[in-house]
Amino acid sequence: MADMRIGGLASGMDTDQIIKDLMKAERIPLDKLEQKKQYLEWQRDDYRDMNKMMFDFSNLIFDGVMKQGTYTQKTISVSDPSVVSVKNINSTTDFSGNLEVGNLAKSATIISGATGITDSSKTLKELMPGLSGTQKINIKSILKDGTLDPKGTSIEFEPEKETLNSLISKINQQTGVSVFFDEKTKQFSFTAKNSGDAAGNDIVLSDETGTFFDSLQLTDSNFSGVRQEGVNATFTYNGLTTTRPSNTFTINGFELTLKNESTGPVTFTSAPDTDKILEKIVKFVDEYNKLIEKVNGEVNEKKYRDFQPLTAEQKESMEEKEIELWEEKSRSGTLRNDSVLTSGLNKMRSDMYTPISGGTSGFDQLAQIGIKTSSNYLDRGKLIIDENKLREAISKDPNAIYEIFAKDGATSNEQGIARRLRDTLKDTMDSIEQKAGKASSTNNTFTLGRLLNNMDNQMDRFEDRLIQVEDRYWRQFTAMEKAIQRSNEQSMFLMNQFGG
Repeated sequence: MADMRIGGLASGMDTDQIIKDLMKAERIPLDKLEQKKQYLEWQRDDYRDMNKMMFDFSNLIFDGVMKQGTYTQKTISVSDPSVVSVKNINSTTDFSGNLEVGNLAKSATIISGATGITDSSKTLKELMPGLSGTQKINIKSILKDGTLDPKGTSIEFEPEKETLNSLISKINQQTGVSVFFDEKTKQFSFTAKNSGDAAGNDIVLSDETGTFFDSLQLTDSNFSGVRQEGVNATFTYNGLTTTRPSNTFTINGFELTLKNESTGPVTFTSAPDTDKILEKIVKFVDEYNKLIEKVNGEVNEKKYRDFQPLTAEQKESMEEKEIELWEEKSRSGTLRNDSVLTSGLNKMRSDMYTPISGGTSGFDQLAQIGIKTSSNYLDRGKLIIDENKLREAISKDPNAIYEIFAKDGATSNEQGIARRLRDTLKDTMDSIEQKAGKASSTNNTFTLGRLLNNMDNQMDRFEDRLIQVEDRYWRQFTAMEKAIQRSNEQSMFLMNQFGG
């Protein structure tokens, strides 16, 4: 608790106010330190905002114009979509063909005879009193490649604890078959999850320990149900008749899904999806323009030296709108003429217009595909797109566009524009981080943070000094009050003497 001080009893002076006014003058250097600290914090935050924008743009490049999948997007036409659908997976060239579907692939199924079981919620011991001890079953089914799983999947259970429902759930989750029990017909249905013909039994049910499947008459020794073997899909592609175990399969980088048998040839063709590819490139150009506009704005922003950050005392005497307008100017120009940003901006511009050497596409500059720098000097290097020319280039050879952006190379001149830009952005972000750190950084790991720490230490020392100065003022005024009090007492004594 602060000491209570009362002054002016002898002199009649407002000592407290006088000392406050004196301390205002003493605090001026501290106020300047606080203003400088606030400015450094603004500068740090503005640097970090720039880094975030560059980081986001770098990620946009990686996920957009630098990804080959951007340029392999296709529009595909199929003469009869009810028979087959076609989707591009990773084909970098256009494709076409014709197809006739003889029959679709089907999954193998085993259906048991009537079992007499009526309540699948009961334990297996209640449903099959003959089961005792640990039961272990094994289920083999067809794999995705059309062959029978040689080992199968084994499942152990205790008939006294396991219900039929819980065992069915385990089989459905752990094996390559789906099991369904119909309480109305009292029958089981086992269907392979993968279609196709494994050239033999496509589902094999066996008891490794116990008699569960044997009790249901589903083993080879006493089978009494219905078995439907799996069937491969049969089709003729460009005159060649062949088979696949599944109705969905890949040929030459594109995926075919057979839907129905055909009555004649179904044709399909592909072409570059110009709209989607264009959309990615336009997005890249738009975000690049936003970035360089932001950087240009920061390095050329006017600095108002007469508008220093406001102290807490100054804010108390101002309206909220006045504070907002003042701080807008006092915060302006925190990154004006910054060498890191200026250097990064110049390097990005160079990345954009320097020709790409060693390419095989026939394109070595963005201008050749309809992207060039604005001739308006006020745009400060923004890009503009000739959409018709870009569309034409995409339609002609999307792989050539990919090379312009993403070509790899040992030197910067040999690399595509997207790779150059990401390298420049990384170097710039690293330099900014050395200056301003990031949100998780401690102050002693970056330049501005160390300055802020040093400033905090200076302010702490100055606060201690101000306490000493204020104490000194109070001692001086207290001594004056005591002297005045003694003088008043002596005067009163003399007056009393003369009056006596």
